[in-house]
Amino acid sequence: MSLITSLARMEAVRDGRARPLTTVRHRHLAERPLVLVPLTTAGEAGAPLGALVGTDRDAPRLLVVAQPRDRDLRFAFLAELADAVLPYVEGFADAVETEERKETDPETGKKVPVEVELCAEAPQLLVPGTAAVEYVRLLGRSMRFRRTAEQDPEAAYPAPPRVPLLGRWLTHFGERARVPGSSLLLPMTQLLSRHWATGQSNPEDQHLGSLLAWIAPPPGSTGAEAALRAELDRDGDGLLRCPPAGPATDPAFDNKRLAPATSRYDRARAEATEAAAALEAAGGAGAPMARARQRAAAAAVESAEREIRALLESQLRPTWDAVWHGVDLLRELRAGERVADRWKRDRWSYTTHRDRVRAGEPPQPRRDDAVTAARKLATRETALARLDAQEALDDPLVMATRRLAGEAFAGEVIEVVMEYSTAKVPRPRPLVTVRTDDSPLLAEGAKIFRAHGATAQTAEFVGPVAGEPGALTVRLTGGMGRGKVPDAGSVPEKGDRVCWTLFEHSPRGGPELPDPERTPWTHGGPPGEAVEAPDPVTPEDHL
Repeated sequence: MSLITSLARMEAVRDGRARPLTTVRHRHLAERPLVLVPLTTAGEAGAPLGALVGTDRDAPRLLVVAQPRDRDLRFAFLAELADAVLPYVEGFADAVETEERKETDPETGKKVPVEVELCAEAPQLLVPGTAAVEYVRLLGRSMRFRRTAEQDPEAAYPAPPRVPLLGRWLTHFGERARVPGSSLLLPMTQLLSRHWATGQSNPEDQHLGSLLAWIAPPPGSTGAEAALRAELDRDGDGLLRCPPAGPATDPAFDNKRLAPATSRYDRARAEATEAAAALEAAGGAGAPMARARQRAAAAAVESAEREIRALLESQLRPTWDAVWHGVDLLRELRAGERVADRWKRDRWSYTTHRDRVRAGEPPQPRRDDAVTAARKLATRETALARLDAQEALDDPLVMATRRLAGEAFAGEVIEVVMEYSTAKVPRPRPLVTVRTDDSPLLAEGAKIFRAHGATAQTAEFVGPVAGEPGALTVRLTGGMGRGKVPDAGSVPEKGDRVCWTLFEHSPRGGPELPDPERTPWTHGGPPGEAVEAPDPVTPEDHL
C-alpha cells in the first residue's frame, strides 16, 4: 500500500467518508453495459441457482433454477442465459471500421501495410465482485465443451444448441479479465476501490454494500456506521437486510427460506408426476377426478416455482441496484486520456475472437501449451507495466504516488545549457537543471523519460548540483528532432515546470517466442507428437 493510499484511508476514517484516490476514471465504462448478477448453489461449485441479467436497470431479466440438482433445469437456465447474453455480445460484431496495420508477408518476410477490420465497439460485462468474475470463467469452462444433440445423439444430457457458444465467449471474457487494464469484464468492487479509499481493509472492500456505504453514506450517518449496517444488520427473521453480492448466498437465507421452498417444490413435482401417472391409468368414470388432480398438482408446481423466483429476486435485486449505483458514481469521473487506447486493445481482442468463431476454429483448449501460456504471461506483464505508466501520466494524484516512491520527480527549470555530442555529426545534448522537492532514486547515467512533453523525450541523469539543495541536472538525449538545432518547444526553457519519470511510458514486450511446433521436448515437443484432439466443430459454434 502506497503512502498516499494509507493517508487517504486515515482521512476516510477521520471524515467518515471515502476519499478519492484518483482525479479521473482509469477504466472504460460503456454507454450500455450488460450487468450480470449470478447466484450459485451452496455446497456445489458451478451449479447455478439464479441470475439477474440485462442492460436496462429498470427491467432486468430474472433467471432461476428451482431445483439445481436437476440437470434438465440447469441446462434450461444456461439456454436462457445464452438467449439473454449472446444477442448483446453478437450485436457489436458487424459494425466495423478499417485500420491499416503492418503484417509480415509470408513470401518475402517483410512488413507490408494491410487493411484490417476492427469492431467499432465491443461488449462490456459488469459483475458485482471478483468472485463473480471467477464464476463467469467457471461457467465458460463448463459450457464450451458441452455436447449438443447434433454433436452426439446418444448423449445422456445434451446441451441446448447455443450453450457451447456462450461458453466460448464467457471463457474469452474471463481470460481477458486477467489482463491488467482490460475493461471487457469488470467487477464493480474492484472498480470502486481503485478510485476511492475507504476506512476499512482491502478484504472488507470486497463487500459491495459496505464499499458503497463508505463512498456515499446516507444523510446523518458516517461511512463506518453505514458499512456496519450493510454487513451485519438483519431483520426479525434473522436475514441480512443487505444480501451478499454473490455468487454465494447467505446461509441463513438458505436454511430458513430457500431450503423449505425447494422442498415444497420437490413435493409438488412428485405429486404432479403421480397425478400424471394416475391420469394415464384412469379410465371411464375415474378420468375427471384424475384430470382435476393433475390440474391441482400443476398449479402447486407453478406456485412453488413462483415462490422460489420471488425469494431469489429478493436476494438479487439489492445487488443489481448496487451495481448500477456504482455505475452512476463512476460516470461522474472524467475518463483518463489513455483509457481509449486500452479500450481499443479490448476491441481488437473482441474482433480477433469474433474472427476465430466465424472461421470455425475449435473451442479454447482445456490447458494451454507452453508457448501460449508464456505469451499470455508476457502480455499480462507488459499490460501491467503499461497500465501503471498510463495511469500516472493521466492522473497527477497517481503521479504523486510515484514521486513519493522515488520513481519520478517534478520541479522548475532553473538553467538550460546547450551542449552537443562529440560524434562525427554533432547532435544537441542540452543540460537542463531542475529544482525539485522530490527525492528520486537515481544513479548517475540512469535513463529517464519526460512526462507530458510535446514528444516522447528521453534523458540521462547527470547528477546533483553542488551547493544547491534539490537541484538536479539531466542531459536530453532524444525527442528534439533530427537536425543540429532542436525543434521548437522540444527543449524546456527556464521557468518551465517539468516532470521526469524513471519508468518507460510505452513498455514493450520481450523477444518473440517460437511456434508451438518448434518447441523442445521439455516444453511440449518434439514436433509431430500426438496432442489432445479438439471437439469437432458444428454449425452451433458459428455466430
